Amino acid sequence: MRTRSSVLERSRARARIRRPSRRTGLLASLAAVVTAIFTGTGTPTAQAAAPPPSATACPAELAAKATCYTGQDSNGAYYAIAVPNRWNGSLVVHAHGGPDLGAGSDPERSVDDLARWSVMVDEGYAWAGSSYRRGGYGTRMAAEDTENLRRLFVEEFGKPRRTYVHGQSWGGNVAAKIVETYGRKHGPYDGALLTSGVLGGGSRGYDYRVDLRVVYQYYCHNHPRPTEPQYPLWQGLRAGSTMTAAGLRARLQECTGYASAPQERTALQQRNLDDILAVTRLPERTLESHLRFATFTFRDIVHDRLGGRNPFSNQGVRYAGSHDDAALNAGVERFAADPTAVRDLSYDSDLTGKVAIPVLTMHAIDDPTAFVEHEAAYRATLQGAHRDRYLVQTFTRESEHSELSDAEYANSLAALDTWVRTGRKPTPRSVADSCGAFDRTYATGCFYDAGFHPSPYASRVQPRPGGLRWPAMTAAQERAWSRIDGVGIAP
Repeated sequence: MRTRSSVLERSRARARIRRPSRRTGLLASLAAVVTAIFTGTGTPTAQAAAPPPSATACPAELAAKATCYTGQDSNGAYYAIAVPNRWNGSLVVHAHGGPDLGAGSDPERSVDDLARWSVMVDEGYAWAGSSYRRGGYGTRMAAEDTENLRRLFVEEFGKPRRTYVHGQSWGGNVAAKIVETYGRKHGPYDGALLTSGVLGGGSRGYDYRVDLRVVYQYYCHNHPRPTEPQYPLWQGLRAGSTMTAAGLRARLQECTGYASAPQERTALQQRNLDDILAVTRLPERTLESHLRFATFTFRDIVHDRLGGRNPFSNQGVRYAGSHDDAALNAGVERFAADPTAVRDLSYDSDLTGKVAIPVLTMHAIDDPTAFVEHEAAYRATLQGAHRDRYLVQTFTRESEHSELSDAEYANSLAALDTWVRTGRKPTPRSVADSCGAFDRTYATGCFYDAGFHPSPYASRVQPRPGGLRWPAMTAAQERAWSRIDGVGIAP
């Protein structure tokens, strides 16, 4: 496969004068991608070599600012790449959140992410994001696909001056796994930026959704209904169910009236809603999205990734905050996890804390999806591995999950880059103080709270046995489990 290193050297020189022209094969490559999407021929066979990236139109946010490419790697993962006209020589490799639940790789996902994270290209960084080879859960798979894309970028465009991995939401878990798997000193990655990250790992990071699943059913009795086939709630949804997201929303509305104005709810709906929110401590505005995860993503994890085994437990959990806690605890469904399922989910997604490169995190204090106590779990993980010297955590007075200020994203990336280049570790205060310069460009605001420290993870989610010790998976456990045939989640 021919290299684009010399091409990019000339492109960077030309960029000082004029914008590079589009490739003449643009329309043909777009037609090929569209044909592949609709005919199902876009997934390569195991023996097929992946074609090189094809030039394509950039998202509107980057028009006249960069040259963009799309393609599909040899594992079937679609990707998008952008090289700014005024490239600073460094690369951001992006790990997206989710997980998406489609059967195959979504060619639109990486393009949409490029538009969302165009601020990084505006700041002069090349950007590369993978859609992953399939939908569904698989943290190590997503990490491998992201690393494969980094290697593809180097092969096609040359070795960047510095390479940073950025992970958002579940992608924060993926990026943290990349740091531990590939991020050795003097290795391919120089630093990591984790934003709004799900950093508690898979074996503990979804316990609050386990609790939602059983508490919801206790009050609502409609998921499943008594007249429908019954199944243990740890499955999320039985394997053959045809329930849709719209159908789930209808049941949630039926039970709680969550989509109605308070004055339009029945007294029972309001009490059900109050009890569910009080016990689970979930925000009302994201209740439906959490229940979707506890339904459809749990089904994916249990049936499609773990062969029907149960990785979840609520044994010993005492639920509190309802109008009748005694009745709730006596009536809620209880179950214990299969140890092999816990092992495989833990091996796939839990973090050991064995970090050897700078990691900067940013998290909204009122994040309604990946609550801020995930950051406490991550700090405890690195402290348990005696690696917290590599970590700086920042927090903002915002209340969104994936829509933080562009000025803050640009500022965070610059702070990480300065740390890597100079070796001078920033502080939450120094990061907050440097944001104003970026806000003069982006005018999206700087909302840092340099004095904030999240409470322990167990203050938000009732720990299961052993759940107070971090890391959730030690480096020794990881090494031992790696010798077991078929351990983890298959790609």
